[in-house]
Amino acid sequence: AETCTARRVARLTHASSANCSHTHLAAAAMAQAEDKPSFKRALLAGGAAGFAVDVSLFPIDTLKTRLQAPGGFRQAGGFSGIYRGLGAAAAGSVPGAALFFTAYERTKHTLGAENTSAQVLAASVGETVACSVRVPVENVKQNQQAGKIDARLLSGASQILRESGVGGFYRGFGATVGREVPFAMIQMPLLESAKRAWRNYRGADLEPYHVALCGCASGGFAAAVTTPLDVVKTRLMLGADAKGLAYNGVADVFSRVVKEEGAAALLSGLSARVFWISLGGFLFFGAYDAATSQLKKRGV
Repeated sequence: AETCTARRVARLTHASSANCSHTHLAAAAMAQAEDKPSFKRALLAGGAAGFAVDVSLFPIDTLKTRLQAPGGFRQAGGFSGIYRGLGAAAAGSVPGAALFFTAYERTKHTLGAENTSAQVLAASVGETVACSVRVPVENVKQNQQAGKIDARLLSGASQILRESGVGGFYRGFGATVGREVPFAMIQMPLLESAKRAWRNYRGADLEPYHVALCGCASGGFAAAVTTPLDVVKTRLMLGADAKGLAYNGVADVFSRVVKEEGAAALLSGLSARVFWISLGGFLFFGAYDAATSQLKKRGV
């Protein structure tokens, strides 16, 4: 009788454990499904975060561009007119950031949110899609920052169109993708890994400021590593060296910068870039997380 009772208890215990396990699996699946942002939520949150960061940190971006310009910081304008190009940045920040996050989130969750390879591929897709908007905006913005075209948005854009045609807006497209994709391939997996590790350590969901700190660290590291690519992209968009001789592609920029200015010139603006993107990563990912949380509460 005792043996039969023990067997019944064992069966009941096993069934209870199985049910509990299934409950946990179901809860985990529900949590994973809820963590996947809707198309509209990613679009709105990404756009809002991008606009806030690009506008608030614009002066630092201007200083970084002038440090990397042919002829140096003073010739490109120094500390004067640090808001030249703000209109172009503001016009492109919302669609650029919205496109990146929409493509990134959809690709990541389709391939597997916790998979590093999926995160790398998703980051590449997101940046390539976003560059369709970013590159024309960057061309207008950086030429305005360096004082090469009219500071007014429409006048500056018209000047590029008149002098270089539609192709002038896409000057440096390959170099921009060549900078943005490696940057995102470094930053986003680092960000996701840091968030996952911190979430496991806390045993609870992260607050926006936790995500902001992860964005700051991952962005700063990625910015430092990709600074030479950023210098090349800036030079290509500005079009010519200090003597007015046009650049002819990525390889030409690399070789001429190293030959004429030394290898150290490929790190021009390093401190400004790391500071700008670290602070930008803090604000951007913190704002994105806060925005997605608020939109989720409102059923978006």
